[in-house]
Amino acid sequence: MKGNTKVRTDRRRFLKLLSSALAAMAMLPVLSRAAAEGLVRKPIRATGEKLPVIGLGTWRTFNVGSDPELLDARTEVVRAFFRHGGGLVDSSPMYGSAPDVMGYALKKLGVPESLFSAEKVWSPAGGSARQQFQQLAARWGLPEFNLLQVHNLVDWQQQLEALRELKAEGKIQYIGITTSHGRRHREFERVMASGDIDFAQLTYNITHREVESRLLPLARERGIAVIANRPYDGGRLIKGLKRSEKVPAWAREECGCRTWADFLLKFIVSHPAVNCAIPATTRVDHLNENMQAGHALMPSPGCRQKMVRHIESL
Repeated sequence: MKGNTKVRTDRRRFLKLLSSALAAMAMLPVLSRAAAEGLVRKPIRATGEKLPVIGLGTWRTFNVGSDPELLDARTEVVRAFFRHGGGLVDSSPMYGSAPDVMGYALKKLGVPESLFSAEKVWSPAGGSARQQFQQLAARWGLPEFNLLQVHNLVDWQQQLEALRELKAEGKIQYIGITTSHGRRHREFERVMASGDIDFAQLTYNITHREVESRLLPLARERGIAVIANRPYDGGRLIKGLKRSEKVPAWAREECGCRTWADFLLKFIVSHPAVNCAIPATTRVDHLNENMQAGHALMPSPGCRQKMVRHIESL
C-alpha cells in the first residue's frame, strides 16, 4: 500500500512538472508577441516593411570560435533578443566566427519569423560577392538574406553590381553600403546620391554626430534606410556614464529614459532618418536593457538637444 501511495505521489509530481513545463512553453510565443507589439518600428523606405528600431550587432562580441560555453552564452543573447521581438541581426565575414555563431544559435533555437538577417561582402580576396553570399548563407544555415551590404565600401562598384544581380534573382531583398568610425564620408555620400541602394549603415551616436549635416538628410531625400553602428562608441561611452553618472531626472520625465541604454539608444533612433541601431553585447541583462530602449516614449527634438547639451557638459 505504501508503495502504491509513493507511485501515485511520484506520478502526481511528474504530471504537475509536465503541466508547468507545457504551460511555460505555450507562453513563449505570447511573451514574444507582447514584446514585439510594444517595440517602436520604422518603415524601410524602399518597401514600407517595418523594422524594430533596436537590432543586434555581432562585431567582436560573437567572435568566439568553437568554444561550447561561449557558443551557448551567445545563443542565450540571441534567444533573449527574439523573445523581445527583435528583428535585425547584423554580421560580417570580417567579424571572425560571428556568422558561424549565428548559425549555431539559429540551429538551436529555430529561425523566428521576426529575423531580419543582414550580412556583408567585403573584398575579392574573400571570393566574388556571389561566392561570399553562398558561404555566408551556409554559415548562417539560411537560404537567403534580407540585406547584403558592401562592407566599408571595399570595391563597391564591382560588389554593388553583383548584389543587384542577387537581388534580381530573389536571393536577397535589399542591398546597401556601410562605413564606420567616420571614414570615407565623401565617397559614401557620392554612392548614396548616385547608387541604387536600399540601406546605408554608418556610425552615429550622441558624441559622433557628423552624419547629421549631410548623410542623414541625404538618406531621407533618397529614401534610403539607415542602420546606426557603434551606438555606444565601442562600449566606452556607456561604460563611462554608468561608472560616473546617474540618468538625470528630467530625462526620465521628458524623454522616457530610465537607464543610460535608454538615453543613448533613444537619442539615435529618434532621429527621423534612422531606422535601427545595432548595439552589440555578450550579456543577456545588457541585451534586455538595450531592447527596452526600443519602446515609446521617444525624445522630442527639443529633448534631443537637451540630451546633447547634458553629455557635452560632463
